[in-house]
Amino acid sequence: MEWIKDGNLDFLKKRKVEAKEEAQKSVASIISNVKTNGDAALKAYTKQFDGIELGSLRVSKEEMREAVERVPVAVRKAIQQAAQNIRDFHEKQMPASWTEQVEHGVVLGQKVTALDSVGVYVPGGTACYPSSVLMGAIPALVAGVKRVVLVSPPQKNGLIADGVLAAAQEIGIHEIYQVGGAQAIAALAYGTESIQPVDKIVGPGNLYVMLAKKHVFGDVAIDSLAGPSEIAIVADETANAAWIAADLLSQAEHDRLSMPVLVTTSQQFGELVEQEVNKQLQELPREEIASASVNDQGKLVLVADLQEAANVINQIAPEHLELATVDPHAVLPMIHHAGAIFLGKYSSEPVGDYFAGPNHIIPTNGSARYASPLGVESFVKRSSIIEYSNEALQINGQAIAAFARFEGLEGHARAVEKRLKGAVIHG
Repeated sequence: MEWIKDGNLDFLKKRKVEAKEEAQKSVASIISNVKTNGDAALKAYTKQFDGIELGSLRVSKEEMREAVERVPVAVRKAIQQAAQNIRDFHEKQMPASWTEQVEHGVVLGQKVTALDSVGVYVPGGTACYPSSVLMGAIPALVAGVKRVVLVSPPQKNGLIADGVLAAAQEIGIHEIYQVGGAQAIAALAYGTESIQPVDKIVGPGNLYVMLAKKHVFGDVAIDSLAGPSEIAIVADETANAAWIAADLLSQAEHDRLSMPVLVTTSQQFGELVEQEVNKQLQELPREEIASASVNDQGKLVLVADLQEAANVINQIAPEHLELATVDPHAVLPMIHHAGAIFLGKYSSEPVGDYFAGPNHIIPTNGSARYASPLGVESFVKRSSIIEYSNEALQINGQAIAAFARFEGLEGHARAVEKRLKGAVIHG
């Protein structure tokens, strides 16, 4: 890990992953092919990229039932409890429709409506992420989305991972297609013979999935353009070095480009964490990936006090932030930019990834400066309600017409003036 003791955070300029032109062209070609050739293109790409000859794209009820039975009972119970925690948390986010009557018979308000359909992308292939099913789909269901579709690439056995299907079964998602990559995003955006298009696409994925989401944005809504995972930890000498090292590695093992950062007021403590990271790396199954992340992206930032630590965090605007100080609640008000904030020594980042309830689909690459985690509000839209009485229009009409005419929009002005008693209509 690289030590930073002079406050220079130039490394932040380098964390955005720029896609090569070749990758962008490849994604554009895949999307065009799926739009033209539908299911045939999806099956051809699944054979090319995943080595799987697909029959039906859609997962059958029987396949789901068999998959659920193969998942250990303890894991099924964990999925069930996590799903309940996630639902309970997100139910508190539900925005409300409202109207109010103001003076002169004017009624104003907003109408909140759920999206009609949503596609949830769940990474797969060599991995299994039932947590991504829960985090992507449960807020949509709470919001009232009627059609929630799940897509995920098949494993080498030709089937979506058992845990993914078990999570889908637990929350009542039954429209599931065994297709991944840019081709799955294209199918969700534009539809094929088997897959009807959706209104919004959410969920994490690799570079090609991210590029595909970027390509289809505008024709369909997306959640974000996610980059590599990040964790920043603010810790003082009261923290446990072994625990902090383990938390840094929990994100480093995601990807070679993941960014683990420790911000500390104690050089001695930072050195202990560095030693622990190197020790624990040797025992980590994903040691090769985590080592690349730690060596290339890992930072140890030394600061004078917790106010400076907060200033550093606000510049990083990390995806995950742990406050492992003697009084984390005293630091919390200083934090303005972070996706998810974990308070205290027992609030390890994986608690949020899997179980606590808040969403783990969180802004990356500094976008926590302006973006929020996925939530119920991500799956609803607001319509404004405006009702003017005759009395209100007579009182305010001339002001409205004057405003419109000042902007050079005579038609707007006349549309109001035609309703005004005694008004002189220009032209």
